[in-house]
Amino acid sequence: MHFPLTLLCAALMAAGSTSRPSRRGSIRKTIYDIKNMVQTTQVHIKLVRRQLSVFPLIEVSTPSIDGLASISHELGLLDIELQNPFTQLVIQVQTDVSSLEGRVRALAQILDCPVQSRPSGVVTDNQFPVSQLYLTLTKVQLYMEMLLLKEDKLKVC
Repeated sequence: MHFPLTLLCAALMAAGSTSRPSRRGSIRKTIYDIKNMVQTTQVHIKLVRRQLSVFPLIEVSTPSIDGLASISHELGLLDIELQNPFTQLVIQVQTDVSSLEGRVRALAQILDCPVQSRPSGVVTDNQFPVSQLYLTLTKVQLYMEMLLLKEDKLKVC
């Protein structure tokens, strides 16, 4: 007699704990996921740089991080740049950036933030593909570092 009652109680407790997460909890989890994705992307960039074995010093300016709309836009532009034909080595980094951009868009939707449509562009052939690859990797790496430093902007439209 006690076994069916115990089973029923356990089932009800499990059903209660799987209820839909609160909006605040969902936002917190999404921001946590975004930060983890940024850190993973940084590791992938370091792995690609090791494979290339040459580390030229490239200075780039990083765009400002004002809120979800600008973050989503910049990630979309970086995603396009990473689609360069030479970038077989950086397919994982491109996948990371694309996933990150999608996650930022999802967060913007949760927060009811207006976000521009995804940037579109055509990848052009470059006379200096290796230099372009380094430039793009440097841009992505710096943007990821800034995003971690300004994580509070993930709560701003």
